[in-house]
Amino acid sequence: MKRTILNLAVLSTMLGAGLVQAGGFDRTGQDTSIMLKEGSMVEITSVSVNPKITGTHGGSATATGEVAPNYSFTNLGFRTNVSDNFAIGIIQEKPFGVNVPMLYPQIDILMDVIIEEGVEIVFTSAGNPKIWTSFLKEKGIIVVHVVSSVKFALKAELAGVDAVVCEGFEAGGHNGREESTTFTLIPMVKEQVDIPVIAAGGIGNGRGMLAAIVLGADGVQIGSRFAASEESSAHTNFKQTILDVKDGDTHLTLKELAPVRLVKNKFYEEIQELYQKNPTREELKDLLGRARAKKGIFEGDLVNGELEIGQIAGIIHRICLLYTSDAADE
Repeated sequence: MKRTILNLAVLSTMLGAGLVQAGGFDRTGQDTSIMLKEGSMVEITSVSVNPKITGTHGGSATATGEVAPNYSFTNLGFRTNVSDNFAIGIIQEKPFGVNVPMLYPQIDILMDVIIEEGVEIVFTSAGNPKIWTSFLKEKGIIVVHVVSSVKFALKAELAGVDAVVCEGFEAGGHNGREESTTFTLIPMVKEQVDIPVIAAGGIGNGRGMLAAIVLGADGVQIGSRFAASEESSAHTNFKQTILDVKDGDTHLTLKELAPVRLVKNKFYEEIQELYQKNPTREELKDLLGRARAKKGIFEGDLVNGELEIGQIAGIIHRICLLYTSDAADE
């Protein structure tokens, strides 16, 4: 057990971006490896970030990256993204996963690409896990579903998924409506399911990882810390916004559509003004439009863009290089 504690103590000195030396064995010889998973952040999860996650040192840590369908939702664009990232996983001899939010269009096409490209792990979210779990598992693919409550975790387990990501509403981007926090959700879900539980939301460094593991998590998903890295494909303006965010600067809104946590900028204020008029779903959709996240995250429009980031941004104080000495000081 002493060695396990030592390894976890090392974690607490590292940034979430470099939390890979997380394994070890306790006095009984039991493997105490911790899985670190990069959260899917639209297209921030890229070929620049994934090598730093999959290229771990020491054989005891497992790492996965994700890639979400690109904004054009084209077969070619998605295939290229999957192929590039999957190739990195092969080179590094580490697992690689693809995230598929089921609210996206052309899911059947995306699933075909996943099968054809030989992806071994699929993370599903924002939908019913029953729809695709059996299909994927029949192909020998590991399926993990993102949940925001005990109720949905039990449904995911019943659907046959191999693990669940329990995401508290501290997380950035799309979220659950229940507003359960990560550290209350983890033990509640762990009590009810027999499959591995991956903690997500509000975790940005080794201390957060350690806390999640103590509460029963079998692995950890981190998003915001990866977004604020040199390798991240996000716009410089957005990265600076992450550094500027303080507690209370983000809010979960648009629950009538798909709940999303975003920074309180001009676009956010327009949403709140519209709420004063008791808007219909269609009016909210009209205001949201299309590609708002792309506008903010990749084009750097801090006024009109949708700036999705988690509450944990409040403890992110600099842009770092992943898995270097630069990533071991916070």
